Amino acid sequence: MSISRSPAPSPVRAAREQEQGTSVRLSPLAASTDDDLFRPHRRAGVLLAVCLFTLLLSTLLAVVIGSVRIPPLAVGRLLLARPLGLSVADLPDTFATILFEIRLPRVALMAFTGAALAAAGATYQGLFRNPLADPYLVGVASGAGLGATFVIAFGLSATPFGLMAVPLGAFLGGVLTVALVVMMARVGRSTPVTTMLLAGVAVGAFASAITTFWMLRSPEGVSRAFRWLLGGYAGGGWASVWIVLPYLILGLIGVQINARALNVLQLGEEQARQLGIHVDRLKLVLVAAATLMTASAVAFGGLIGFVGLVAPHVLRMIGGPDYRQLIPLSAVGGAAFLIFADLVARTVFAPQELPVGVITALIGAPFFVVLLRRLKRSVF
Repeated sequence: MSISRSPAPSPVRAAREQEQGTSVRLSPLAASTDDDLFRPHRRAGVLLAVCLFTLLLSTLLAVVIGSVRIPPLAVGRLLLARPLGLSVADLPDTFATILFEIRLPRVALMAFTGAALAAAGATYQGLFRNPLADPYLVGVASGAGLGATFVIAFGLSATPFGLMAVPLGAFLGGVLTVALVVMMARVGRSTPVTTMLLAGVAVGAFASAITTFWMLRSPEGVSRAFRWLLGGYAGGGWASVWIVLPYLILGLIGVQINARALNVLQLGEEQARQLGIHVDRLKLVLVAAATLMTASAVAFGGLIGFVGLVAPHVLRMIGGPDYRQLIPLSAVGGAAFLIFADLVARTVFAPQELPVGVITALIGAPFFVVLLRRLKRSVF
């Protein structure tokens, strides 16, 4: 008596049918790989709730603590009074001015900057399949620093553009640098990841050298440029917030739409091509979206390192590698992390204020060393 057995589907066909939403009986090895890469993590909802709670808590602390302490109940009354038209005559007038004109814009800008850097970091780590990748890997930071230094050195910040001149120069510098990196990395019709990394290192080093040259040529602008390069809040009120927000939203949408394809890319470029994904176009879209977020964040926040490294990696270890969940989690976690770092920067040595990039480096550098040691143990 013969028993007919249906052949086991190949991993490629199984992955393709799952991508299309059909059910397939996988072998144990294929099933475990699928579970690791594509199945929504059960703890993602809980982790998102924890990240949102941390974001709300860090926001509350940031608006309460400062040179003038505003009680939490007063903060709540002021936030309710403005949209509802309620009277808060028993509170000092300075509370409303400090809250709405100084602290809330600062907290919002730090939140958007942290979200942009962390989401971009998660994208670059998935694109390059390297947990040590961060938003500055392809030269965007060096290019943005060159653009800002150029504006300061030539006195363009004194033009009618005023405060917007430095962020605009930084944004243009970052975008143009990444465009140059992509052009240099093109090999025929493809853009190899290794070539893109090497081009980013070369262009970034060249931009940093020119930045140093212009800082030395313009001693009066060295102090301001140096402080901007260390990262921090440069003022600008709500205008800066509303300028950064559209770029953050566009970048997040561009990355999130391609999150499923980014999952498949973790199997390797050849496998992704066999599954019908246009790998080169995907890489360009992801680089463009991540660069858009990074450039807008750097334009107003300066060069703030390690946010795009620490937040995505911690959340990946806790919540799993599914980029459909990791990218929004990284955005929320990065926002909370940078708000807290900015709070420490402006209070630990008050009334003197430290650049927030110093605080993120003090936290991120040891984390980078620990991560590097873990990777060495896993390889050797």
